[in-house]
Amino acid sequence: MDNKELLEAVVKAADSKRAENIVALDVQQVSLLADYFVIMEAGSQRQVKAIADNIEEQVEAAGFDVRAVEGKNNSNWILMDLGDVIVHVFQKETREFYNLEKLWSDAPTVDVTEWIAAQ
Repeated sequence: MDNKELLEAVVKAADSKRAENIVALDVQQVSLLADYFVIMEAGSQRQVKAIADNIEEQVEAAGFDVRAVEGKNNSNWILMDLGDVIVHVFQKETREFYNLEKLWSDAPTVDVTEWIAAQ
């Protein structure tokens, strides 16, 4: 399985738990950390945790490894290291404060609309 399949699994798992404003950045040319960053938000700490839990479950079910998960105790920002895909699940206010999209603005976005269910 390749990184694009992992990215798709992450986006679909997040969307199924109603993550909002899902953005995927292709950081292959601007970072040695990973190939993709996925950034999303939720309206509450409970939802942030539910999204992260579902991503972890779906990614493992698809045969990928979850290397590390940070921030589950607080649930304002959960960081998930899936190897070549790094996932950031934020509460809305925390996402606005850190503004990772601006920090990584040199990275092109990946069109994930086909993986997100129509509202």
